[in-house]
Amino acid sequence: MAAYHDHEWGVPVHNSRRLWEMLMLEGFQAGLSWAIILKRRATFRAAFAEWDPAKVAAFGADDIERLMADPGIIRARSKIEATIGNAKIYLAMQAADEDFAEWAWRLAGGAPRRGDGLHVPAKTAESETISKALKARGFKFVGPVIVYAWMQAVGMVNDHAQECFRRDAV
Repeated sequence: MAAYHDHEWGVPVHNSRRLWEMLMLEGFQAGLSWAIILKRRATFRAAFAEWDPAKVAAFGADDIERLMADPGIIRARSKIEATIGNAKIYLAMQAADEDFAEWAWRLAGGAPRRGDGLHVPAKTAESETISKALKARGFKFVGPVIVYAWMQAVGMVNDHAQECFRRDAV
């Protein structure tokens, strides 16, 4: 967790595929701890074709059963099926010349927002807006709490504590 905090959490990400991967992982984390997801991140990458949306979108019933039998990931059928559907939506955005990163960052205000360093909310008006926009496109497992955790992880919001050495670094 310390390495993740010190090198990844809160660093602005502008790569569409990486943003999509992190959003999918946040969805798998729902109801669990982020530590569980981090421990399984490499297995998730292997199981989900290195998070290649085109490959994930092509997953069928056999792939779902393969994933359901994989003890290295979170074996929740609804989350697996949502990830496949979310890959299809991601690809539809690409096909319409919509860049996922540009779209998401525009909804987030275009630049990282800095929290007060004292209080970390579970969700914000911005995460509710992004959640609604994702759901309107058909994305699943993208409620405002999941979206806010994603926004923190990918640097759309800097919620490092005031005394944290990373607060000014990101």
